[in-house]
Amino acid sequence: MNSAIVRGLLVRGMLAGVLAGLLAFGLAYLIGESPVDAAIAFESAHSHEEGGEELVSRAMQSTAGLATAVLVYGTALGGITALAFCFALGRIGRFGARATAALVGLGGFVTVALVPFLKYPANPPAVGDPATLNQRTALFFLMIVLSVLLAVGAMLLGRALAPRWGSWNASIAAGAAFAAVVAIAMAFLPAAGGLPQGFPADVLWEFRLASLGVQALLWASLGLILGFLAERVLEPRAAAATGTGPAPQASAPAH
Repeated sequence: MNSAIVRGLLVRGMLAGVLAGLLAFGLAYLIGESPVDAAIAFESAHSHEEGGEELVSRAMQSTAGLATAVLVYGTALGGITALAFCFALGRIGRFGARATAALVGLGGFVTVALVPFLKYPANPPAVGDPATLNQRTALFFLMIVLSVLLAVGAMLLGRALAPRWGSWNASIAAGAAFAAVVAIAMAFLPAAGGLPQGFPADVLWEFRLASLGVQALLWASLGLILGFLAERVLEPRAAAATGTGPAPQASAPAH
């Protein structure tokens, strides 16, 4: 794959990230802001500090602030996913552009979102000791790095076993090895800390469910949109035949 194609896929990956970010922002605003407001209300009711003037209003945080954060995150994630797509294409099986992008999106959701979430689930405001914020953040990113590295190792293991065991059995063995090593890593990593006394369990559940749902939508839409855009670059004839790309130009009539 030459550099011009990689550059084109990188741009399309970032565009896919912007579009996926817009969808994720819509879902986050619809289902995520209510538990955040409830958590902030709990924190305010149980705080002994005098409230100061807000530098950024809550309305601004839940609209423009949230949109900016999600779009920046989606754009960066789209670029990284496009590079992962370039690496995976042709190396994980005889899949086309759309199937490969969908698998990369699924793998990204599992390794970057789901596995770290199982050990260190997202917490709303008022949950967690502010003094341990840096430690909890470092542990969360450590879990992401471990998950991604273990997933790459599992993929290499599956490729090594495929000639002898077959693709299906090798994939099952690699997935089982990934799950086992992840479970061991989770057992040895420290816990994130407990909940403040009296914090509503339903608010915590709604926030965590909304966080995971936003991540699922972001990765799913990113994989699907990237696959659609990448197909137009890598398989223009197939895209034109299915009506998803520009029709090929007709040849000039012979004289």
